[in-house]
Amino acid sequence: MRTEAIDPPGIDWLRVSPKYVTVRLAEWALGNLIVVALLSVPLVLVLAGVWTWPPVWLAVAVPALWLLLALWRLALIPRQVRSIGYAEREDDLLIRRGIFFQRTLVVPYGRMQYVDIAVGPVERPLGLCTLKLHTASAGTNAEIPGLPASEGARLREQLSARGEARLAGL
Repeated sequence: MRTEAIDPPGIDWLRVSPKYVTVRLAEWALGNLIVVALLSVPLVLVLAGVWTWPPVWLAVAVPALWLLLALWRLALIPRQVRSIGYAEREDDLLIRRGIFFQRTLVVPYGRMQYVDIAVGPVERPLGLCTLKLHTASAGTNAEIPGLPASEGARLREQLSARGEARLAGL
C-alpha cells in the first residue's frame, strides 16, 4: 500500500546494494550470539548445580524466547534492506526506509553542513559504504547505508557541490 506522504508521485527511488543484506546479517549474528550467550548463563549455572534459582523452565525459556524474536528479525532483514532508498531532486535529497514504520526524510541541499562517508570492517570487503549527511539540526539522522563505494563517492561530491551552491546563494 502506497501513500503520497511516504512515496511522493513521480519519484524514482534508487535502492542500496543487495550486498548490504550481508552486512546486516553479520551485525545480527554477532549481536544475537552475545545476547543468547549472556541469557544462557543462568541456565548453565542451574544445570551445574551452582544456582537453585531460577527454575530450569525459566532459565530455558528466556534465551529461547530471545532466539525466536531474533529469528523473526532475521526474516525481516532482506525486506528492510529493500525498503531503503534515496532520490536526488533539484533542491533536496529524499531518503526513505522502513517496513512497518515507514519514514521519508527530506534534506534540503542548502541545510547540509558536511557529508561524511564511513566504511566498517564488514562493508569494506563487500565494497560498500555509509553516507551520512550532517545538518544544523542535531536530530537529523540522514544516512544512506549500503551504497557501493563508487556511488557513495559520486553522491558525496554531488551533494557537497549542491550544498555549497545553495549556501552561496547561486
